[in-house]
Amino acid sequence: MGQMLEWKESGIRVAVEVTDEKDVRLLHFSPLPFSADALPEKVRKQRRLLELQCAGEDTDAHHGSKTIGTLPAGRMKYVSHTDARNDFGRKLEITLEDGGLRAVWHAQFYDGAAAARVWTEITNGSKEDVTLESVTSFALTGICFSGICSWEERAVLYVPDNSWGGECQWHESSLPERGLYSVLSRSTAPDPSGEQNASLRRFVLASNGTWSTSEYLPMGCLTDTETGTSLAWQTETHGAWYTELGEAGGQIYLRLSGPNETDNHWSKTLRPGESFVTVKAAVTAVEGGFERAMQELTKYRRLIRRPNEDNEKLPVIFNDYMNCLYGQPTTEKLFPLIDAAAKAGCEYFVIDAGWYADGFWWDGVGEWLPSKARFPGGIREPLDRIRERGMIPGLWMEIEVMGINCPLADKLPDDWFFVRHGKRVIDHGRYQLDFRNPAVREHADGIIDRLVDEYGAGYIKMDYNINAGVGTELGADSAGDGLLEHTRAYKVWLERQFVRHPGVVIENCSSGGMRMCYGLLDIQSIQSTSDQTDYHRYASIAGASASAVTPEQSAVWSYPLTDGDEEETIFNMVNALLLRIHQSGHLANLSPERFAYVQEGITYYKSIRSDIARALPIWPVGVPTFADQWCCFGLDAGEKAYIAVWRLESESDCLTIPLPAMQGQARSVRCAYPMDRSVPAQWNPASGRLCVRLPERNTARIFEIAK
Repeated sequence: MGQMLEWKESGIRVAVEVTDEKDVRLLHFSPLPFSADALPEKVRKQRRLLELQCAGEDTDAHHGSKTIGTLPAGRMKYVSHTDARNDFGRKLEITLEDGGLRAVWHAQFYDGAAAARVWTEITNGSKEDVTLESVTSFALTGICFSGICSWEERAVLYVPDNSWGGECQWHESSLPERGLYSVLSRSTAPDPSGEQNASLRRFVLASNGTWSTSEYLPMGCLTDTETGTSLAWQTETHGAWYTELGEAGGQIYLRLSGPNETDNHWSKTLRPGESFVTVKAAVTAVEGGFERAMQELTKYRRLIRRPNEDNEKLPVIFNDYMNCLYGQPTTEKLFPLIDAAAKAGCEYFVIDAGWYADGFWWDGVGEWLPSKARFPGGIREPLDRIRERGMIPGLWMEIEVMGINCPLADKLPDDWFFVRHGKRVIDHGRYQLDFRNPAVREHADGIIDRLVDEYGAGYIKMDYNINAGVGTELGADSAGDGLLEHTRAYKVWLERQFVRHPGVVIENCSSGGMRMCYGLLDIQSIQSTSDQTDYHRYASIAGASASAVTPEQSAVWSYPLTDGDEEETIFNMVNALLLRIHQSGHLANLSPERFAYVQEGITYYKSIRSDIARALPIWPVGVPTFADQWCCFGLDAGEKAYIAVWRLESESDCLTIPLPAMQGQARSVRCAYPMDRSVPAQWNPASGRLCVRLPERNTARIFEIAK
């Protein structure tokens, strides 16, 4: 007999059907009630729990390049399921099998967030090798299905474009605008072939190589305007990943996975008894729009993250790179910066790139020994100065690469590096180290030990500035397999550093935000959001960054310019004040008036940072983009809300900010930063709107709205 498995957890309703033939179908993943009677059989059979394609297998759909109709997924039969609770929350597992090949579908819910972490484990229980070509972490069919209007009319897709200096740029569109539209015949006449026409078009967001977010964030959101619900997701890997939206049998589907063969040069051969686990993904389903979905992902991110003091205390970091020393530190240049940073109220001071090279520092990296030319008295001299001024010292490094002109490079065997077609992979003057190799990990351990134990670094800015491509062929079933196993080995190594050196903060940076993903941010406490050098453009990146990472992990540069003015300094500070301050700029050269605004901003930040660590992001006028004339981003901390407002090139000097969650509430409003340049602001409880006036273009302010 068939059965219907139904769960409701953290506001999400899940329905899985097991048919009389033991087929398993994910019929429902939504905050709305489920009605099995509303789904005819031809609809249900499209809703597979997972997709799995193996070498030598057919596909049982007219699919083009779409990852539907995969086999043996279509033959897999129900074996069992479990429903239990663990330290995180509710955990569902469903086991399927076909000819000895076993799949276990995992969904881990978390108490306190309307989101599930999902993944699939495949085990070869047969007596022959099996080669996997694609496996989904999550597969859902039937999005925007129930209702009156078609999915073409009601679905709104949010896509997060990402680029060097252009991170977190969300764009909203309909599915037809993205090339997805129904081709089903409107005629009642039967199709002579016995099949309905279906679009072969797919909309794909994907990444290849070691820069996982150089084109898109591994995220998305789909809002159903008829039901008022949203589905949002993130794939959690710093290697290759794949997201596909398409149509199957008149229904919109979503497929989330790590790498596959067609798009990412990945295949994996399982010998008898071997297993493979997909990369993890997170999915949230909420009543509400984009903002509500991002808030639930924010809660989820805080729950999966490694517990650490950095995300509780939010110390202020000075880094000497951006619009400052630009990789040319010396003892002479650092001393006045160190003194000024301490006077401003910074708590960490990080010496960025160049400390290990006498001259050009790009293609000789790898030994990580301090330059004697830059530091005639030794690097301990500026590091000790940092400690004497009451700050914790930090150093920049790029542990995963070795420059082609590093003295070590020619002395090491090829199995230390990524290799394709018999040659070491080179990108932008660097080789990619392969962390599957124990010797590489031992080498990296020694470097971290020296920085921490010998130099006394309490902060490491871990950067990564190349894309090593689809992977490595050495000791791998495919280049993509080599890449995936390397990324997993690197993460295990990185996790071990927090055990070996528990007090050290290790920042995640990759030319800014080129690996801004929870494949790393579930263990690293802070993320560099951008290398954008124009503080005007940084406003939209900063304002949108809490969609990608929690506010307390989102490090934003504030870098007052040497030839700037007071409003430029204020604007720079506002960029960072509701997130994590990465202070920079030639602070020692600022006028007393401008330096006072830096001091005031840092002092104000320290007074609100406990709220930042628990507040939820809001975007009252939409998520900022480069095209906007005004930007607005806020944090809702319950009793108090903080709103950052930037006027860019708008001709109007007034902005009306809707805050519907506060409508009807008596609230006080004040311009909180800067105090001596307050601007008009008025709260209207009846309409739930805040009106602010910034008289000058390219200015910014922080407002507080309190009960």
